[in-house]
Amino acid sequence: MPTNQRNSGILAAFLCYLIWGLFPLYFLLTVPASPLEIVAERVLFTLLFCAFLIPATRQVQSLMAVLKRPRKLLVLGAAGLLIFCNWLLYVIATTSHNVMEASLGYYINPIVSVALGVLFLGEKLRPLQWAGIAVAALAVLVMCVFYGSIPWLGLGLAFSFGLYGLLKKYAGAVPAVVSLSVETLVLAPMAAVLLAHFARRGDLTLFAEGQPHFWILAASGLVTAVPLLLFASAASRVPLSLIGMIQYLTPTMQFLLALFVTHETLTAGRWVGFGLIWVAAVFFIADSWRAQKPRLRT
Repeated sequence: MPTNQRNSGILAAFLCYLIWGLFPLYFLLTVPASPLEIVAERVLFTLLFCAFLIPATRQVQSLMAVLKRPRKLLVLGAAGLLIFCNWLLYVIATTSHNVMEASLGYYINPIVSVALGVLFLGEKLRPLQWAGIAVAALAVLVMCVFYGSIPWLGLGLAFSFGLYGLLKKYAGAVPAVVSLSVETLVLAPMAAVLLAHFARRGDLTLFAEGQPHFWILAASGLVTAVPLLLFASAASRVPLSLIGMIQYLTPTMQFLLALFVTHETLTAGRWVGFGLIWVAAVFFIADSWRAQKPRLRT
């Protein structure tokens, strides 16, 4: 691949993970909306944005092809439910000042994805990957013992997104915009019912907190779709092993935001746990680098 295309792919990957790393700041601006309202509106505004993107990117035929295949539609519908759970857990974490736990979840996520690949897809692990999984499991155990509770939000984020990725594997090759359109289309009725429920109770904030609040929530469609498009652009130009290294930018930014912006407390047990997670991440980055070296030589 020409150098300029590879460089643009690397830039797209960095921008994608940079945006995802800044997500806590965006969701902090959505207060006083409840997490369920935020996620329901994110589903509907994302679907609305995709309605413009599909014809703009000439993906109408691809979308119709997916809608005519019941098995693929079922798999993407199940993936949609998982991403709804993932979005909800993430909003709960960020709006309740548990950004540190969200960071933990996305440090663990690549390790969970690799483990799911072994269990369900018959993939083989290399020694450094085995070492990374073992150290990550030890990190979670240390946090449970020293922190006194299981980091449910972090584990929920890691496993919901890992299972989401697994279902996307089963769905086969589907363009990112088409997949997101189908997932949000399946979720749209549930999201509409939730918003109707909030409106009937008088708890809907979308129109009640002024224009800035409305546009912040309306922007959720944009901030959801843009990084996915950047990721799709990067994945077509950059080897996945290199993307595997870049993806640790997101949880690192979230960790720093938790430490210096939301000023979350980091106990000794959590320092030890995060230290072990970083060791596990180094194992995975080193493995990705080794996988990348032959391509770099070429």
